[in-house]
Amino acid sequence: MSHSVLTEAAESAPEVEIETEQQILDRVRGNARRERLRTWGLRAALVAIWLGAWELTATLWIDPFFYSKPSAIWDRLVEWFTEGTQFGSIWLQIFTTVQEAVLGFVIGTVAGVVLGVLLGRSKYWAEVLAPFIKALNAVPRIVLASLFIIWFGLGLSSKVATVVVLVFFAVFFNAFTGAREVDGNVINNARILGASRRQVLSSIVLPSATTWILSSLHTAFGFALIGAVVGEYAGASKGLGLLISNAQGTFDSAGIYAGMIIITVIALIAEWAIGLAENRLLKWRPSQATSNHGI
Repeated sequence: MSHSVLTEAAESAPEVEIETEQQILDRVRGNARRERLRTWGLRAALVAIWLGAWELTATLWIDPFFYSKPSAIWDRLVEWFTEGTQFGSIWLQIFTTVQEAVLGFVIGTVAGVVLGVLLGRSKYWAEVLAPFIKALNAVPRIVLASLFIIWFGLGLSSKVATVVVLVFFAVFFNAFTGAREVDGNVINNARILGASRRQVLSSIVLPSATTWILSSLHTAFGFALIGAVVGEYAGASKGLGLLISNAQGTFDSAGIYAGMIIITVIALIAEWAIGLAENRLLKWRPSQATSNHGI
């Protein structure tokens, strides 16, 4: 092939546009933004279809007295947030339940982490206390809410105690397993270098168990809300559990659903906050964003 032919072919070939680094970043961000919009759009469509089908079914075929319907639930929520409830402001009820859940969550988490890590690194005491821990874990802890009311009354203490016993075991077993999973060679090397037991626990064992502990907190806060609501359901003067119990006693199915929705929103906000804290504390962990695996 002659040189002139090669030259003509090169001149006639389309020019390839070279993207700058900023253009690549803008394109990637745009694609990610469109993907998020599609995801949220699909979620909104599924919710709309579900609520629409429920509203139509409750209007035409099933008795809304027993099953309620979205419009009635919305009316109950508007009433609670504008006029209040039979037991005072809805914000007071929300604050009471959140206060009980958070206090019990903090106490149960601290106790679960401390005992889980200590027993995880002490084989002897773990074997000694194993049957007692298993026996306590086998006790139906929800039933303890009634016992705590007898012991501590209808106030804050009985609800916090119920939350603590629910949260403790959820955190304890993860902290225990995380402490057991620490690489023994790392601990041995630290001891050879002169690290004390306290330094090994604080500098090696606890950071290594952090992933296990943080993963348990997502479930633990759900248990905290369950404990607070169940405690209020068993006996209380205020709180979301009391609202749900009162709605059940008056056959107000819309009120039961409204209470459930408020609790769900609180749980989602807490889940977001825990996830944010987890991402900040575990920046060293390799990102899983590139994984193509689904649920």
